Formats: sequence, structure tokens, C-alpha cells
Amino acid sequence: MAKSKVTSKRVASKASKTLKSKSASSKSKSAAGSALSQTKTPRKVTSKKAASKASKVLRDGRTSKASKSAAGSALTQKPSKKNKK
Repeated sequence: MAKSKVTSKRVASKASKTLKSKSASSKSKSAAGSALSQTKTPRKVTSKKAASKASKVLRDGRTSKASKSAAGSALTQKPSKKNKK
């Protein structure tokens, strides 16, 4: 089921800056693109691949605050794990 969260205007602005940056890594840009695509569409969710890249961006100490903000937004919009018993 899709989450009802959307990317805020502030985070969308940071994601845009990350996408325009020449020094941002491909992982940062992937996470920013995912966050930006979910700006006004609560039914879209972050893919597993984009969520993995966003996680790596958050763990990397060299990434900018804008990239980390976009990555965090993308991660909050990934599908929740289903409990398998």
C-alpha cells in the first residue's frame, strides 16, 4: 500500500539543488530525483534501488546537508516492510 507522505517544498528545493550540483554523486542524485518525483503525488513510493542509494547517502559523511535531506525524504516514502512469519 502506498504511503500518504509527500516531499515538502523545502526538501524539494534541496533536492533540486542536489540535482543541479556538478559535485553531487550519482547516489545523491538518484535519491534527490526520487524525492522530487514525489512532491505532489502521495501514491508514488521510493523503489528498492533508490532506497538503497538513499541509505548510502545518509551514511556517507561527505555528502551535503541538502543531499541528506532529499535522501531522508525519499526513505520515508518507501513501502513499509511486510511482516513475514
